[in-house]
Amino acid sequence: MSVRPQPRPGVMQIDAYVPGKSKAAGVSKVYKLSSNETPLGPSPKAIEAVKTFDHLELYPDGSATKLREAIGAKYGLDPNRIVCGAGSDELLTYLANTYVGPGDEGIFSEHGFLVYRIAILAAGGTPVVAPEKDFHADVDAILARVTDKTKIVFLTNPNNPTGTYIPFDEVKRLHAGLPKHVVLVLDAAYAEYVRRNDYEAGLELVATAENVVMTRTFSKIYGLANLRVGWMVAPAHIADAVNRVRGPFNMNGPAMAAGIAAVQDEEHVAKAFAHNEQWLAWLTKEIEALGLKVTPSVANFMMIHFPETAGKTAKDADAFLSSRGLILRRIDAYGLPNALRLTVGSEEANRLVVEALRDFVKGGNNA
Repeated sequence: MSVRPQPRPGVMQIDAYVPGKSKAAGVSKVYKLSSNETPLGPSPKAIEAVKTFDHLELYPDGSATKLREAIGAKYGLDPNRIVCGAGSDELLTYLANTYVGPGDEGIFSEHGFLVYRIAILAAGGTPVVAPEKDFHADVDAILARVTDKTKIVFLTNPNNPTGTYIPFDEVKRLHAGLPKHVVLVLDAAYAEYVRRNDYEAGLELVATAENVVMTRTFSKIYGLANLRVGWMVAPAHIADAVNRVRGPFNMNGPAMAAGIAAVQDEEHVAKAFAHNEQWLAWLTKEIEALGLKVTPSVANFMMIHFPETAGKTAKDADAFLSSRGLILRRIDAYGLPNALRLTVGSEEANRLVVEALRDFVKGGNNA
C-alpha cells in the first residue's frame, strides 16, 4: 500500500504544457513572437467593455447567454448549440472528459496541438498519433488508426505549429470514414486568417452531422488571450453533455463583455487580417531568400527550418535571436527539433527578425 496519494493511471504520463517563452536575459526590449498573439492588440471596443465593467461582487452569467447570442448572430448559429469556455483549450478538455475514459482511444495528427494528448491522458484514455504527410494532416493515416476503442478525433485546421491546412473536401472525407459514434473535433483557432477557396472552418459539417464539433478562440485575431475566451458549436446532444461537465461559472464577466464587443467589431478584425496577410507574405519571401526553408502557412505564424549543421541549428538560431530580444518558439515538443515557429509581429519586429536571421546565416556575432 502506498504511503501517499497516487494519481490515477495516465496522469504521470502527461508532459505539462510549456508556453512559449516571453523573456530574454540581458536585453532591454523584448519582441515576443512565440505565442501567436496579434500585434494589433484587441479591439478598442473590447478594452472599453472591460474598463467599464462593474459589479465584480456578483457571479457571472453561468450560461454566457449574451456572448452565445452575439456569436450566434455573427455566424447564423443557434445559441443553444454554442458552449463558451475559458479559451478553446478548456472546451477541448471538456470534450475529452465527456467522451473518453479508461480503455478508450483518441486520435490526433503527428504535429497536432499538444493539448490533445494532455486532454486524452487526463481523461484516462490512450493517445494515438497519426503520421503527417509533408507537415499536413493525413486523412488516410488517421482513418487507418481508428479502432473499436476510438472515441474522439482531434483535427487542427489550420494546424499549429505547422501553419498548414487540409481542404474541406478532405475534412468531409475524414468525417465520412469515421464510425458514427466517434466525435470529430475541428479545432479552428486560426480560421479567421484563412482565405482559401477550398477551406471551410467546419460550420457546414456541424450543421449536418451528429458527431462533429467545431471549436474557436478569441485569443488569436481578436487579441483576448489574457482574458481566456473560447467557444464551440456542436449538435444539441453534445452541447447538452458538455454543459453537464462544464464548471458552473467557467467564464468571468469582463471576459464575456470583451468577447461580445470584439466579435461585433468587424473593422478591427479586418485590420488584423490585412496586417497578417501583408507581413506573412513578406516574411516568407525574405526568410526564404536567406536560404532557409519555410513551410507555407495560412495562419499568423510560420515554421522556419534550420540545418543540423553545428552552429546553424534551430537551437543555435533561438539563442542568437534571443540575444537580440527576438523570442521565437522552440517546437521540440511537437517532434520538430530542427525548426522554430515565428509569429507575425509588428512591422518593427518583423524587420528585426529578418535582419537578425540574415546575420545568423552569415555567421555574424550576437551584437
